[in-house]
Amino acid sequence: MRFNITRLCGGKALMASPSEIGDYDLDVVSEKLKDEFVIDRNEGGMMLVMKWKEMEVTFYPQGKIMFYPLSEKDLAIEYATYILNRLA
Repeated sequence: MRFNITRLCGGKALMASPSEIGDYDLDVVSEKLKDEFVIDRNEGGMMLVMKWKEMEVTFYPQGKIMFYPLSEKDLAIEYATYILNRLA
């Protein structure tokens, strides 16, 4: 899986955007991830905010995933791949 990585928040966060845009139902995503991720809130279908590995992880319906705090691009790709594979 290929991703574009964008630095956000002055380099304190990374956004992993898959090269192929998805269409995820955040209620389904929440259900599939709830055993490992602490679901903080579902912002009305706009984004899903979770806690995982001492980070705030924001998942968007298109499959974009923001990790805060995180500054290592390789880890962002590894984590995003892991999450999207759990949803397959």
